[in-house]
Amino acid sequence: MNREILHHTIDLCLDWKFREGEEQYAWYKGFDDSSWRTVNIPHDWAVEHEFSTAHSSGTGYLPAGTGFYRKTFYLPEECRGMRVYVVFDGVYNNSMVWCNSYYLGKRPNGYTQFIYDITDFVCFGDTPNVLTVKVDHRYAADSRWYTGSGIYRKVTLVLKNHILIPVNGVFVSTKNADYDAAVIEIQTTVKNATGERADISVRHTLYAGNYPVASSEKQVPVDAEGEICDQQEIKVYSPKLWSTENPFLYTLVTEIKKDGKVVDRVETRTGIRTFYFSPDNGFFLNGKNMKLKGVCVHHDAGCLGAAVRKKVWERRLKALKEMGCNAIRMSHNPHMPELYDLCDELGFLVIDEAFDEWEGVKNKWVKGHNVYPPAHYGYYEDFPVWHEADLTQMILRDRNHPSVILWSIGNEIDYPNDPYCHPMFKMVTGNNDQNKPVSERLYDPNKPNAEHLVKIAKKLVSIVKKFDKTRPVTAALAFPELSNLTGLADCLDVVGYNYKEHLYREDHRKYPEKIILGTENTKGLEEWKAVVENEFISGQFLWTGIDFLGETQGWPCHGSEAGLLDVAGFEKPLYYFRQSLWSDKPVIRLFTVSSAGKVENIHRDYKKLKPLWNYSDGEMVQVVCFTNCAEAELFLNGKSYGRKKLADYADGYITWLVPFEKGELKAAGFNDAGEEVRQYVLKTTGEPSFIRLECTDEFLNADGRDITHVIAEITDEEGNRVCTAEKEIYVTVEGEGRLLGLENGDLRDTTPYSERYRKTHNGKLLIYIEAGRTEGSVKVKAAAEGLQAAEIIIPVKNGF
Repeated sequence: MNREILHHTIDLCLDWKFREGEEQYAWYKGFDDSSWRTVNIPHDWAVEHEFSTAHSSGTGYLPAGTGFYRKTFYLPEECRGMRVYVVFDGVYNNSMVWCNSYYLGKRPNGYTQFIYDITDFVCFGDTPNVLTVKVDHRYAADSRWYTGSGIYRKVTLVLKNHILIPVNGVFVSTKNADYDAAVIEIQTTVKNATGERADISVRHTLYAGNYPVASSEKQVPVDAEGEICDQQEIKVYSPKLWSTENPFLYTLVTEIKKDGKVVDRVETRTGIRTFYFSPDNGFFLNGKNMKLKGVCVHHDAGCLGAAVRKKVWERRLKALKEMGCNAIRMSHNPHMPELYDLCDELGFLVIDEAFDEWEGVKNKWVKGHNVYPPAHYGYYEDFPVWHEADLTQMILRDRNHPSVILWSIGNEIDYPNDPYCHPMFKMVTGNNDQNKPVSERLYDPNKPNAEHLVKIAKKLVSIVKKFDKTRPVTAALAFPELSNLTGLADCLDVVGYNYKEHLYREDHRKYPEKIILGTENTKGLEEWKAVVENEFISGQFLWTGIDFLGETQGWPCHGSEAGLLDVAGFEKPLYYFRQSLWSDKPVIRLFTVSSAGKVENIHRDYKKLKPLWNYSDGEMVQVVCFTNCAEAELFLNGKSYGRKKLADYADGYITWLVPFEKGELKAAGFNDAGEEVRQYVLKTTGEPSFIRLECTDEFLNADGRDITHVIAEITDEEGNRVCTAEKEIYVTVEGEGRLLGLENGDLRDTTPYSERYRKTHNGKLLIYIEAGRTEGSVKVKAAAEGLQAAEIIIPVKNGF
């Protein structure tokens, strides 16, 4: 064995063979898979199919099924004798894995990272290795939202020496910190697989960029075939504290030495920060009181399904950051690891959530929301056996992220009568029970008793605390009126309330020692006032930050339209209303609607709002202005229609009624001192004439996995976007790349995602391009009937 090779990681995401359906002998290494399709990971086969009412509405009218993946790979001869692990970040679901015909095991949970030791089964040098993965997602209606089907997160090999730090074996936490000094604690698990007792040293070096700022080293013995957990502390002077405004990250390098030689080396990114929740004063980060301005997110991205890339989330998170958002709730299971990396990098605080159901099955709507009968498949059947392994893995994987501030052990586990109930409440209406039959709201003694949830919660909390005592545990409660009485809320460090703002003050008075947080909230102004006006409420998490597939009200809509961004990541009107509430920067934005369709309730009627100034001459138009400026003045072709104070509008936005006149509509925003700080202009647009293409990146990396976003807009002759244009755009891609998908954000557009064409929505279309593996360029062409076509060339280069 070459002892100079340390902690070698091999990406296994390219060139898998894939076949949808059953294949009895696919586990066999010598099986001929040459006729199978070649795909790259991440891969989700469900979005390759057509939408159909034959499938579950809850999971977006897309099919599930069974599929097989096979990957041939080689291990370098110089690595012979090393230990080899394969790491799957997510396979949905019921995966079974073989290596070179040897069965490794199964994992029912589709969201959990899992790791297999394949040391005994692999070959080195010129002998190939074959991994086979069976995905058994036969029940599409096993979820309340879209899950995806397949190996939809990355796969890697990790090679180690026989004295090693296991995957996720380093835990870094801040013991105490201020701007003068900080103490960080480091727990390091070390395994000895040599068969002999070993004396080793564990050395940690903390880097700020390329500069070491602190270090520590300790000598420890490890028994033959034994395992230790080493604990050390490092003191850092004048630390740069991680915060939402300045998310500074350090790198901790951990080295294991034996006989003076380094035998393992692990790098861990970390942030130095302190935080706590107060029952009376809310949330504090680095000693500073702040409100959590959060959103909940699901894991899909429209046409990409669940096979989402890091750049997709980067674009989305930057838009949310620009809106004023500073916190993310991972609904309702662990998300891809890259998303947590981005939260660390961009400065978002995170609620990490483990489960949507425990051993009680929730209703899964298959024919539209609350349309009976529901399906009753789901994780509940695996929870009794797998909950400890799944929860443990989430904690081990994510505990080094400075962004993570709360572990959530469940979402709406206590939802009334679904399935838990209690004789204290004879009839209960939950937050999603519109149109539910009365019989489904009544107490039923034959259903599970909600008191049993206390026993399970205590066990889950103990699992979390076993691996991380530095963060509080929460759960998002749907029925705190009962859960406060049964004792479920008493199990939690922070009690999450879903849609229960009206209980905040009363429950704070009744339970003054409890910390209450809004873990799921509607987007109204009153709900935000319930946070601002109650110091003891740390913040809120809006449902949702981004539209997502599944959980739809019914055909033809194939997703939830609750987001502030649509599934293409484009801003919706309420995005700007929320920005006016949350952003510290001056905000002013105009939308209009004919007075005949006047907006009365912004949250119910927001779809009527359009960023346009095209109406009939003299038609009365309602102008809606979202702003956080003290005053706003509206001008039409230079004529003022009055300056108005935001404080005079109880709904949180300013309106005017204006007779239409072709030209320019402008709003100017003024601060308290009367100074103009922001402008926004709408212009009357001409007929749709051109397609304009814009790429979000300068170039693509020639690695076969990098992606970029190309945004297509329909414009008039002067280059103004025509937001009413719905034109079918045909996209072709030439050169060193391929079309990955087309998304317009319209969840009622049932055009199959596999097609190379799609209509624009609000005058826009998002094009995902995946890089090839050779230097060169990608030419993207977009054409539509009656419009001048467009093309854009994107360089593809080796390495960044």
